[in-house]
Amino acid sequence: MSAAPAVGPLLGLVLLALTAVAALLARLGGLGLAREVVVAAARATAQLTVVSLLITAVLGSAGWTAAFIAGMVGVAALTAGRRVSAPPWWTALPIVAGVVPVLALLLGSTLVPLRPVAVLPIAGILIGGAMTATALAGRRALDELRTRRGEYEGGLALGLMPRDAALEVCRPAVALALVPVLDQTRTVGLVTLPGAFVGVLLGGADPVQAGATQLLVLIGLLAIESAAVLITLELAATGRLGGVAHR
Repeated sequence: MSAAPAVGPLLGLVLLALTAVAALLARLGGLGLAREVVVAAARATAQLTVVSLLITAVLGSAGWTAAFIAGMVGVAALTAGRRVSAPPWWTALPIVAGVVPVLALLLGSTLVPLRPVAVLPIAGILIGGAMTATALAGRRALDELRTRRGEYEGGLALGLMPRDAALEVCRPAVALALVPVLDQTRTVGLVTLPGAFVGVLLGGADPVQAGATQLLVLIGLLAIESAAVLITLELAATGRLGGVAHR
């Protein structure tokens, strides 16, 4: 018997109920995000439906798999760019710079088989982590540069270069962008069983193999997100994110 949920009316009803609860809580709590919750749930449903229908064709070709991964990077860059008011080519830089070396190491070492069915999900997880780290780091850097503008100008008055003064202001806050991946890594197996672990288990592998795969992903994400945060910090400090917020 499959461990995956059955696709049918019951699944639809449960998803609708969960979406309604999340939207209602956001509304009652005055968070102002009720509409965003519904839109996010609807988009996720539509996108995963399309992906599920296309994935067989995508996984049947290395070329289509590479194109799909490139599309993931593009969407990730656009999403992070909207969060930090920056052109997508700047937010693509920390994402690509973090993901490409780690993914190349995993494939080159043969720890991840060079097969579309193995490469695509791992790449998706890594790109998603880089996107989140880039958006969080950029948002925190820009917020600090806006709210602590006096300290930034004080640094300039003391003779610091604009980049150095910006780094002094926003570096501590940007470091907080690594907290989610650090917490996830510290508590894996104790609080959560993340997606890679569950996916490998559902695919029929034994728990030891699932644990090894998840460990590879988590440590890879630590490296990727550290690189993405540092590059995003540099972009913010040199005025390439958020317009001219600190100039």
